[in-house]
Amino acid sequence: MGAGAPRGAGGPADGGGLRASLSGLTTRGRSFVAAGLAASICAYVLGQGALLRVGLLLAVLPLICVYALHRTRYRVSGSRRLSPGRVPAGAEARVQLRMDNVSRLPTGLLMLQDRVPYVLGPRPRFVLDRVEPGGRREVSYRVRSDLRGRYPLGPLQLRLTDPFGLVELTRSFSSYDTLTVVPRTEPLPPVRLTGESNGYGDGSRRSLALAGDDDVIPRGYRRGDDLRRVHWRSTARYGELMVRREEQPQRSRATVLLDTRRLAFDGAGPDSAFEWAVSAAASSLVHVLEQGFSARLLTDAGTSVPGDGAGGFSAGGQESAEAAGLMMDTLAVIGHSDGAGLSRAYDAVRGAGGFGEGGGDGLLVAFLGDTDDVQTELAAKMRQRTSGAVAFVLDTAAWGGAPAPGHVVPPLEERLRRLHEAGWTALAVRPGTAFAELWRQAGAARAGTGTSGGRE
Repeated sequence: MGAGAPRGAGGPADGGGLRASLSGLTTRGRSFVAAGLAASICAYVLGQGALLRVGLLLAVLPLICVYALHRTRYRVSGSRRLSPGRVPAGAEARVQLRMDNVSRLPTGLLMLQDRVPYVLGPRPRFVLDRVEPGGRREVSYRVRSDLRGRYPLGPLQLRLTDPFGLVELTRSFSSYDTLTVVPRTEPLPPVRLTGESNGYGDGSRRSLALAGDDDVIPRGYRRGDDLRRVHWRSTARYGELMVRREEQPQRSRATVLLDTRRLAFDGAGPDSAFEWAVSAAASSLVHVLEQGFSARLLTDAGTSVPGDGAGGFSAGGQESAEAAGLMMDTLAVIGHSDGAGLSRAYDAVRGAGGFGEGGGDGLLVAFLGDTDDVQTELAAKMRQRTSGAVAFVLDTAAWGGAPAPGHVVPPLEERLRRLHEAGWTALAVRPGTAFAELWRQAGAARAGTGTSGGRE
């Protein structure tokens, strides 16, 4: 690629005009021009013809290089492949860059550079030798971040230089990719946190009653369907092959409530109480989905993710995997809210889209920061709409935090006691605590074989 625009990776870059190419003169090139002009002036004043020719050569050579580089019309296409596009904090992702010379001319020396945020590491730079017409070059680098978030990669930049190093032009491609760094998760032991629930999860398996022949709701035939499931009456009626829907067991529901209020957590950073809560919420979501629950992520603002379906819960099959990705993407960028209370979350839990008729078919897992008397009472009432409720109450004072001015927070033991009296399995969370161990303790306390952290 000379002055011609690079193609690929989202489209051609801005090649600029001749004036823009002149701005690409390096320090060496500008020095040549300055020395040439100075020598030419001195030669004219002194009447030295030989020195004048040398001065003109020094001054004109960089301009010739600019024009030659500007007029060179070989084209280069570029692409980027990110694998994987979603990684947990602390893990590495591999970025592969590919450059193709799609012109009939060989390229010169190419310097390739990809723009990445500083938290992902140093900016990768590569030097590519001459690329033959129709040739290809591939290079790769790795990125990692200990901080969750969404990080743009790109745009890809190509720096072109002449053989003398007098001119250097930079061209940028137009597209970029996004690396999503999700919170770290840890495997959790399978424990029973609800009563005898209906459907999947840690309760019994209850299938829906089989519909009678007149109540069958068929669907169109899909490749791979068992022909024994063809519903011939509907096939004759609709004029196309129809099959009976598979009867699915009813799936128990689980809500993971994350308190994100700014006044509930003091401090930020990878070792803060809030980051512990985010990581633990992610671990809980992954675990309940693996156990067959329909799950949702709920925040103090009343926001429910994935948000589709009944009450915002995930569905089964492939949709469950997509919902899990959406919830993890949400946790990757979630931050503190400016909310003052848990009333919206309470409304979402007790609403019609909560845990089903009577509220007896759902698990509620809550991660709470500092709560005053009103919010503690509100959280206690959420237990009424669930068949099981577990609260992990973070001792933010142990993390070095302090309540916000004017925010009166009862002692941690008092908050745990009130939650326990309302039927919660409540445990205190202090720095350095492994969430898997707390999860095991919650299961033991629920089964009556251990000591509830709510009484600590």
